[in-house]
Amino acid sequence: MLDRFVSRTQYDSYEDFIANFAINVPDSFNFAYDVADGLASSSPDKIALIWCDDKGNEATFTFSQLKQQSDKAASIFRSMGIKKGDPVMLILKRRFEFWFCLLALHKLGAICIPATHLLTTKDIIYRCNAADIKMVIAIADEEVLSHVDEALEKSPTLEYKVIVGGERNGWHDFNSGIETASELFIRPTGSDAPAKEDISLIYFTSGTTGMPKMVQHDFLYPLGHILTANFWQNVTEGGIHFTVADTGWAKAVWGKIYGQWISGSAVFVYDYEKFAPGALLDTISRYGVTTFCAPPTIYRFLIKEDLSRYDLSKLNYCVIAGEPLNPEIYNQFLKATGIKLMEGYGQTECTVAIATYPWMEPKPGSMGKPSPGYVMDIINDQNQSCESGEEGQIVIRTDVRTPIGMFNGYYRDDQLTRKVWHGGTYYTGDMAWRDEDGYYWFVGRSDDVIKSSGYRIGPFEVESALLEHPAVMECAITAVPDEIRGQIVKATVVLTRDYSPSEDLVGELQEHTRRLTAPYKYPRIIEFVPELPKTISGKIRRVEIRDKDKK
Repeated sequence: MLDRFVSRTQYDSYEDFIANFAINVPDSFNFAYDVADGLASSSPDKIALIWCDDKGNEATFTFSQLKQQSDKAASIFRSMGIKKGDPVMLILKRRFEFWFCLLALHKLGAICIPATHLLTTKDIIYRCNAADIKMVIAIADEEVLSHVDEALEKSPTLEYKVIVGGERNGWHDFNSGIETASELFIRPTGSDAPAKEDISLIYFTSGTTGMPKMVQHDFLYPLGHILTANFWQNVTEGGIHFTVADTGWAKAVWGKIYGQWISGSAVFVYDYEKFAPGALLDTISRYGVTTFCAPPTIYRFLIKEDLSRYDLSKLNYCVIAGEPLNPEIYNQFLKATGIKLMEGYGQTECTVAIATYPWMEPKPGSMGKPSPGYVMDIINDQNQSCESGEEGQIVIRTDVRTPIGMFNGYYRDDQLTRKVWHGGTYYTGDMAWRDEDGYYWFVGRSDDVIKSSGYRIGPFEVESALLEHPAVMECAITAVPDEIRGQIVKATVVLTRDYSPSEDLVGELQEHTRRLTAPYKYPRIIEFVPELPKTISGKIRRVEIRDKDKK
């Protein structure tokens, strides 16, 4: 499949990559048929998916088996009345049936809406009515199923409930249905066939302010992840790639299906209830994972383990995304494994837009440089390009070129789309600065940047400094209004188990921050809390801290 596209070996430098990389977009494209089924035809015994859980269960699927299972799932859904354009929500955690269902929905041309199992009844009602969801496919988890049942009365478009891995009154049993379903599924033609410009995916993004936005992607979106998998994650033909992500988040399609299969790599899935760093390392070792992607939080736990106890000889490339990287994590992981962590940046609205690519020497803490196809810039409040070292907002210049894999708007919300995407420019809402070598450095969300005594202070730098102190487990930096300085820095801190709140510790943390950053950046207020307010996707809700402080 990769022969249809491009190979890393074509390029001998980042500059060559930027100048000459291109994705050949077919006249028609459907990932389920043209990649997954294509590989089932050309390489039926090729391993596509390796799955295991924390209870000792495991399963391996070839592309031939995936075609069989996805055709059966498509037959089931079509018999229930699911057709092109129908929105279907998947709440499947890390169950391998997610891959059967996603491919089946792509084959039908339905709109797949992956969702987290952490949704409440209120969340499900909101999503069902915002997107007119017709069917929910959910894992056999009592809490999840109860929330869906409770939401039914206030979700008039919801017609079908499908349970995976169990039985329940009022629910269709997916597993028994797939045993008897027809293996013969004919690709739709004519008006029933999904077109490349049709909506294939919608993700509800859990923002730190307001209600979740509905990011819509068309059927060309998987092609954009050639960059993500083949060039940033550096996956290899015959390799095994492991991205740590629940299927409810966009990170799952970044690292668990599209670009990896196009690039010839198998996808590895570890289905666990509670994260245990030792168990994760043991799993990587036992299955011979070759490439790995996780957020900094995961690496923060991994470096506290004795990595010499695990056979990581097959692990040859690791990337990091989801939040900015603390250089200390980079240095400790490199020392323990000899592997450089290659950072990347993107949003649910796009694919990997900025990254440290294989030809580049990483700068710990930097996101890297813009991806080919992405015309990036950093602009100030006057919409002018920032000079080196000047902080501004990251934008994507779509008037010059629209990247393959870029979203085409927020579903049913033209006003919000125009707010962030106008004048041929998409405004990411993320603040950064660019050094003289062209590397981008994350500062924070535009709403989170603090302006104190004429200085602009990014919360990440201060949070990163605090996290290097052994007392700090988690922290959030916010602004508090001040008559003299305009705003002052506040740190809301969750302590590690060996420390207790005290005035002496406040002074110690303040001095620690002064030493690692700058005198004007230290937190003049420190509040100790048992936990930080977060969205269901785990993002810190700084707006909630600010609102509490105002009251």
